[in-house]
Amino acid sequence: MQHFGSNFWGEKNNGFDVLYHNMKHGQISVKELADFVRERALIEESYSKSMSKLSKMVTSSSLGTFAPMWEVFRTSADKLALCHFELVRKLHDLIKEMNRFNEEQIKMHRKTKEEVSGTLEAVQNVQSSVQLLQKCKDNYHSKWLEWDRLKKDGTSQKEIDKAEHKSKKAAESYKASIEKYRTARSDYQQKMAEAAQKFQQVEEVHLRHMKGLIKSYSHSIEDTHVQVGQVHEEFKQNVENIRVHDLIQKYALTKGTGKEKPGRIEFEECNPEVVLEAPKKSKRKSFVIPGLGKREKDTDSTGSPDADSIVSIDTLSLLAQLDAFLVLLPSLGLWLNVLPFTNADV
Repeated sequence: MQHFGSNFWGEKNNGFDVLYHNMKHGQISVKELADFVRERALIEESYSKSMSKLSKMVTSSSLGTFAPMWEVFRTSADKLALCHFELVRKLHDLIKEMNRFNEEQIKMHRKTKEEVSGTLEAVQNVQSSVQLLQKCKDNYHSKWLEWDRLKKDGTSQKEIDKAEHKSKKAAESYKASIEKYRTARSDYQQKMAEAAQKFQQVEEVHLRHMKGLIKSYSHSIEDTHVQVGQVHEEFKQNVENIRVHDLIQKYALTKGTGKEKPGRIEFEECNPEVVLEAPKKSKRKSFVIPGLGKREKDTDSTGSPDADSIVSIDTLSLLAQLDAFLVLLPSLGLWLNVLPFTNADV
């Protein structure tokens, strides 16, 4: 079944030029398809990065009883980002395959160009022969009409014979151009038929490979859609599996402040001994300097002092601390008159 071989003739003989440029357009088609897939890969890459960014944003949300639900969102976002990133990888591999095919196609086009170079010469020959034939035809008609006019006008026989000679010469040139055209036409038809068949074979290989590339592209997109559908289905199932009761229970177990409730407090009658003893036990320990602790220990060993002895011990402790402080003042470079009183006044 012929298509190129029977549809690219025409009186202008431009079929070869159309078929040759169509073959060259195959390279452009592959490049444009690669550019399209590259743009799609950029879109998928941008989407993958956006989903990863969304996952990180979800990770920072962990407040309240709803916090466990955000883990479902994060997992889903990570898987979606991975699905689209995997598609980016497949598309880049497909672009590499397209580039390899285009290189092979360029080599094939060069070989085909060499094989049909004779057809180009035949096209040029037939086109030039057509132009020559038309020129010879017009010249013959012109000479013949001139000869016929002279005969009708009764011009001298000499002029008529001269015009007749020119007419016959023009007729011979016209016949020679027709013969030349027939030869060029025969050569052109044979070579053009062969070239059309080669061009069609090249296009069949080109289109089959292009369809294969598109099929790979389609399968990559389809696989990604299936994976995305699985992720959404898993997301939906995970949401269904987390009950409100589970969220409440988990929050109570992880953020609970304790299970013991405040105890009961009953009314107690006033007990003087207990009331007076409490301040003594809660009395804060006074400032102690080295050596004073031993004195208190000795006092404790002799027995429990009464209230007066406690006051006396506190007074002695204060005086001892003051004496130590006054001794240290000169070594620190301070003036004694900064104090409102002296050791003697005390």
